[in-house]
Amino acid sequence: MAHPTGRPSPPAAAARPTSKDVARAAGVSQATVSLVLGDKWRGRVSERTAALVRDTARDLGYRPNLAARNLRLGHTRTALLVVPALTNEYFARVYTGAAALAARHGFGVVLYPSPEGIGPARDPFASARAALDGVIASSMAAEALRAIRGTDLPLVMLDSDPAGTDAAAHVNLDVADGMRQIAAHLLGLGHRRILHLASAVPSWTFDVRARALRTALTAAPGVELTTAPSALDVDSARRAAETALTAPGPRPTALVCDDDILAAGACKAARRLGLRVPGDLSVTGFDDLALATALEPELTTVRLPAEQIGEQGMSALLAVLDGRRPAPGDLPVELVARGSTAPPPAT
Repeated sequence: MAHPTGRPSPPAAAARPTSKDVARAAGVSQATVSLVLGDKWRGRVSERTAALVRDTARDLGYRPNLAARNLRLGHTRTALLVVPALTNEYFARVYTGAAALAARHGFGVVLYPSPEGIGPARDPFASARAALDGVIASSMAAEALRAIRGTDLPLVMLDSDPAGTDAAAHVNLDVADGMRQIAAHLLGLGHRRILHLASAVPSWTFDVRARALRTALTAAPGVELTTAPSALDVDSARRAAETALTAPGPRPTALVCDDDILAAGACKAARRLGLRVPGDLSVTGFDDLALATALEPELTTVRLPAEQIGEQGMSALLAVLDGRRPAPGDLPVELVARGSTAPPPAT
């Protein structure tokens, strides 16, 4: 048929296959197709039939109308991941793990930064409750998220105080054990004068690290532990370390840093003061970022399974949305001993 302008009409697009087409081709009911493609077939449809429906849908090129289905079910299949910063590699890896698991379940993850992790975080949507199914927060304060989630959306907290009552689930790293591993490593090397270069950011995870380090070190005889707070950037850490290392009295022989960024600042301070790492001063970090192996010597640090905590956080949210109890337990961490630690210099 001619186009009204006189030009030939474009060829008609091929009709998009529907669930009814899949049902007819597979020889099953539309209800069966809905169960299988909605991943709710177990216990209701046989493995053989489920495989047949999936293969038929793939062969026909069937794609579900997710927008219509989500509107009908009242779900957006979208989670919000709130982090303190986008510039930190650790949070990028948390997102990678969460997004990978979410994709396997037909969910999307929106990444949103709320600097410092201390609220209130602003709502990134006109109405978050209308745009989201749930919120995952990494290293954040739960009260900072009230503007985003109100009281309706389920909240999963990562690396946060498990005593908090405002979250549907908690997924934590065993950061206390990480500090115990560092303490045992340094004590085993013979260090007794130790400086803790501590994060000045008020956070549950840093409080846990400080308590665990102090408990582990003060249980050993003859240990002197001092603490110097620092903002979480290299230059602040360098200044804090320089001040602590030039204070009156015997100089520490080891610096325990709350993360690898602080450790990088500590190594710069040592160089400026003419101290060798690890000959004069051992330095440890926490996180095992790419920075840890970019330093020379490479940094002894605690490896955190960032991708895994992202996966576990998304898994916990899916469980809550499905009315199931999330899996309990902290994720283990691992000390990675490298060249920045050695026995203390002979007195």
